[in-house]
Amino acid sequence: MIQIGEDKYWSKTMLVQQLQKIGIKQDDVVMAHVAMRSVGNCLNGADDLIQSLLTVVGIGGTLLCYTNWEQNYEDRLDVNGYVPSELKPEIMPYDRAFSRASRDHGVFAECVRTTKGAIRSQNPGASVVAIGNNAEYFVENHSLNYGYGSDSPFAKLVEHQGKVLMIGAPYDTMSLLHHAEHLANIPNKNIRKMEVPLLQNNQIVWVMLEEFDTIDSVCEQFYQGYFKDIVEHFCYSHPKLTLKGTIGSANTLLVPAKEILDYAVHWMENYRK
Repeated sequence: MIQIGEDKYWSKTMLVQQLQKIGIKQDDVVMAHVAMRSVGNCLNGADDLIQSLLTVVGIGGTLLCYTNWEQNYEDRLDVNGYVPSELKPEIMPYDRAFSRASRDHGVFAECVRTTKGAIRSQNPGASVVAIGNNAEYFVENHSLNYGYGSDSPFAKLVEHQGKVLMIGAPYDTMSLLHHAEHLANIPNKNIRKMEVPLLQNNQIVWVMLEEFDTIDSVCEQFYQGYFKDIVEHFCYSHPKLTLKGTIGSANTLLVPAKEILDYAVHWMENYRK
């Protein structure tokens, strides 16, 4: 680390070396989940880590980041997903070029969103930002309904043999597993409906969106925290596919997207209480 006064900082050069050591390569497609508090102080903040990732994947690679958006009105929805009329004028619409990333995803997601060259998908709750080679392809035509499905950035990540990078992020935040929930052949999936304001042609349009539940368990038989167990079980049973190391000061996991997706789908379809 670099000593400046009484404080120590990670530099881009050091982060690049750590990312290469853990297994990120030129031309990789990487979806990153990051807890910057775990990474520690970087000389230029989260931008050092973003630029380090872009440097390591190179001009042929792509960085993806799950952003979601700030939708603090969820608890006011009625049983059918509608927003009270008196609250609607107070809610800003989803604008993929402007709306903040959800605070639940930390400062890294918002920094990626505002990085030069970043392109964001049109689905509010499942929105993903892409930077790098073919970025527009990864985020285009993202369905407003069932945004973790076959036309989503998550599906394209898998299609292109991408990788999921968890830098200090809890395993239960691995958003690719919502794609597994969508694909898994399991009965009685919980469906969540939500009225959402979208900015279209400079006009606010309220649209009712529908999605398999990503806030609570997707079906009643699953318990809270099952994403964490799926990731841990995958790591235990597939040690040759699991790469672990340290980025900054953060414990880090790198796994292949297709393999962990297939494992998650199998786990969900075969789970018994």
